[in-house]
Amino acid sequence: MTGTGIRLTAPAPGWAIDADVVVVGSGVAGLTAALRCTAAGLRTVVVTKARLDDGSTRWAQGGIAAALGEGDTPEQHLADTLVAGAGLCDEEAVRTLVTEGPAAVRRLIGTGAHFDTSATGELQLTREGGHHRRRIAHAGGDATGAEISRALVEAVRDAALRTVENALVLDLLTDEHGHTSGVTLHVMGEGQHDGVGAVRAPAVILATGGMGQVFSATTNPAVSTGDGVALALRAGAEVSDLEFVQFHPTVLFLGAGAEGQQPLVSEAVRGEGAHLVDADGVRFMLGQHELAELAPRDIVAKAIMRRMREQGAEHMYLDARHFGAAMWETRFPTILAACRAHGIDPVTEPVPVAPAAHYASGGVRTDLRGRTTVPGLYACGEVACTGVHGANRLASNSLLEGLVFAERIAADIAANSPDVAAVASGPAALRPEPADPADPDGTVPLPLIAPEARTAIQRIMSEGAGVLRSAATLSTAAAALETVYEQAQDRDQDGPGHGKAAVPGVESWETSNLLCVARVLVAAALEREETRGCHWREDRPERDDTDWARHLVISLTPDRRPVLRRTATAAFPPVDPGPVDPGSASPAVSSPATPPPADAPREP
Repeated sequence: MTGTGIRLTAPAPGWAIDADVVVVGSGVAGLTAALRCTAAGLRTVVVTKARLDDGSTRWAQGGIAAALGEGDTPEQHLADTLVAGAGLCDEEAVRTLVTEGPAAVRRLIGTGAHFDTSATGELQLTREGGHHRRRIAHAGGDATGAEISRALVEAVRDAALRTVENALVLDLLTDEHGHTSGVTLHVMGEGQHDGVGAVRAPAVILATGGMGQVFSATTNPAVSTGDGVALALRAGAEVSDLEFVQFHPTVLFLGAGAEGQQPLVSEAVRGEGAHLVDADGVRFMLGQHELAELAPRDIVAKAIMRRMREQGAEHMYLDARHFGAAMWETRFPTILAACRAHGIDPVTEPVPVAPAAHYASGGVRTDLRGRTTVPGLYACGEVACTGVHGANRLASNSLLEGLVFAERIAADIAANSPDVAAVASGPAALRPEPADPADPDGTVPLPLIAPEARTAIQRIMSEGAGVLRSAATLSTAAAALETVYEQAQDRDQDGPGHGKAAVPGVESWETSNLLCVARVLVAAALEREETRGCHWREDRPERDDTDWARHLVISLTPDRRPVLRRTATAAFPPVDPGPVDPGSASPAVSSPATPPPADAPREP
C-alpha cells in the first residue's frame, strides 16, 4: 500500500520480476545508478517509459559543468552556483556536487563518453549563463546529452543489465512496515511482459526526469509528465521547491499557438558570443547585469519578457550571424539543423526566441545520499530536490547533479546490501484485484483524469503559472485545476447524470499525474509571496529574505490535498526515511522545537 492510501486506478499486476534494485528512468542519473548498483553485485532492473535512449538527457545540448579547466576550482563553481540559486541552495549539497563532480565526469569519460577535445587532446570548455569561467564540457558541438546517453546505453547493454522498455511506472509498493518493496508498472505493446505488472525490490530509485509537459510550450520531451513526483506524493514522500520552474530564455519561437516540445537554442550559443537583440537590433541585456547575455537564466528570461511587454512583441532575437557558416556547422550543428528545418537560417538572419518551460529545480526531497522520506525510496536527477539548485539552476549543473548523486545513491544501497538481500528474500505479495472501491490493504484508487483534459491543464498552467505570475493568475489557475479534478471525481461516481469515468490507460494515467503536479506547483507558487530566482510574482516584485529565505515542503493528505510547510530557515531540513506505520503519512521531518508560525502546516 502507499503512505497516503492513494493510488492510480489500474488493473492488478499480472506478472512480476524480483530484483534488489529497480531504477525508474534511463537518463544520465538512472543509467549511472543502475551501472553502479550492478557493479556492486546487486540484481538491478531498469524500467523506462520509452526506449533506453529516449529520456531528457539526450536532448541536453550545452554540456556538463565541472571545474576541469586550468585555474578553475570547485570553490569558484560553488560560488557561481550559490549566486544563481538566489539564497536557497543547500551549501553542503552544492559543495558535494562541485567537489565530486570533476572525478565523476572523468569516470563518465572512462565509461566511453567522448567529449570534444583540442588538437592536443585537452577538453574543450565553454561558458554559459552564470559561470565566470569556461567549465562546460561538451560533445558533438551541441549534442552532449546524445553522446552521454549513447555511452551509458552501450555500457548498460554490455553489462547485460535487465531492462523493461516502454513501461509507465504507476505506484510504489510497500510492505507492512511502510518500507519500499517495488513498483507497479504498465508495459505498452507486445514483448516479454505486457500490461500491468510489478518489479519487486526493496530499493527503488526514481530517475524519471521532469514535468515540463505540464505547460503548453516546453523543451521537454513528451514523456516528461511528472510521473515520478506524482508517484512519490501518492506514496507519502515530501516534495520541495516545485514553484521554481526554470523557463529557458532562448527557445526557438514557432508561433504564439505552438504547443508541445519546442527546439532549444542552447545557452552555449550565447556563451560563444551571440547577442540578444530586439526587432531594432538593440542589445537590451547590456546594463541589465554584469554578465549581459550570460547572466543567470532567470534574469535573462525576465529581461526578454520585459522587452516583449514594452514593445508589444511576441519574441526577441538571438543574433549570431557573426559566427559564420563554418562555426555554426561545426560547433552547433544540431541547433543549425533545427532552425533550418523551421525555415530560419542563423548564418544569415537572427533567430526568433522566447522563454519556454525547461527545468524543474524542485522535486522529491532527498538527502545527500538520495534518500527520500519514504524508506527504501531514492530519487536523483530532475525528479529530485537535493538542494543543489535552490531557486534557479545554474546552467549545465543538471547533468552533473544526476551523475554525482546517482553514484552516491548506488554507494548507499551497496553499503546496506545485506539489508537489501534480507528484504528481497522475504515474502512479497502483489496487490489483489479489488472487489470494492477500497483495496483490502486500505488504498483507494484515484479518480482518473480523461486524456482530453491534458491540453486544458497545460493552457491553465501556461496562462496562470508561467514566467509571469501573480496572486490573481495563480488563484484563477488553482480554481480551474480544481474544476478539472472535481469533474473527474463526479464522473467516477456510479449512477445516472455523472458522465463516463476515464478508462485506465497510459493517456489517462499521464494526465492524472500532470494534474497532480500542477495542483501542487500552483499551491506552492501562490504561497510564495515574493520574486526569487525563476519564480517571478508581478504583484510581489521584490525578493524578501526576511520571510522567504526558506523552503516550502509539500505532501499530500489522504483526501488528495496538498499541505504546505515553510521551513524555519534557508537550510534544507534533514530527511528521515525511518520506519513508518502502514497507512500513515510520510515520516516526520526534523525541525526546530519551536518553529515560527510560518512553519505550521496549512492547506492552500
